[in-house]
Amino acid sequence: MKVSTRRVQQILKEYRETGKEPSLGENLGRPAKPYDEHEAQIVKEAHERFRFGARMLEPVIRKQYKIRISHNRIHMYLKAQRLAQENQKKQKRRKWVRYEREHSLSAGHIDWHEVDGTGIKVCVVLDDASRMVLAGGEFSAINTENSKLVIDQLVEKYWWLCPMRELILDHGSEFGAHRIHDDGSWNSDFKSHLEKYGIRPILARVKHPQTN
Repeated sequence: MKVSTRRVQQILKEYRETGKEPSLGENLGRPAKPYDEHEAQIVKEAHERFRFGARMLEPVIRKQYKIRISHNRIHMYLKAQRLAQENQKKQKRRKWVRYEREHSLSAGHIDWHEVDGTGIKVCVVLDDASRMVLAGGEFSAINTENSKLVIDQLVEKYWWLCPMRELILDHGSEFGAHRIHDDGSWNSDFKSHLEKYGIRPILARVKHPQTN
């Protein structure tokens, strides 16, 4: 239902304290403070005098004009007077989509993890739709051969049901994906092993762990 754990706790707390079911829906919070012409004029005068942006104008206005206006409201007044504009780079970021694929076995993720202080290296393949661990194991070394063993395990367990079409991986040397040609192509023993089973490898973005 796309309700966070924290929101469930808030609703339950309010019900226990009041004995009433809380109202749910849009626009039920604190009403927005209306546009104030007096504040707008102060912001305009301060901007003409100091030529600062909203964040730097906030303490200036507080000291010079003895009035507290948040930088968000200052920015609102500046935009209304066409003295500022939205910075596209500071717009609200889109939420990460955790589960990309609709159907299981349409794509998977493979990655290695070293357990601190144990010397144990773990490699697993996760299903992108369900996040189920489809194959994996513990090894003493991170290398191509052990990566291929995990793929063989995946094939042995699931190919009778449905072959996996794509596998998302990072640029690790164990996958041979650390040496990419200028045109974006790459070749490795691990890649050939995937293609032998009809799996298309997909490289994650560099320095973007959310991809995998």
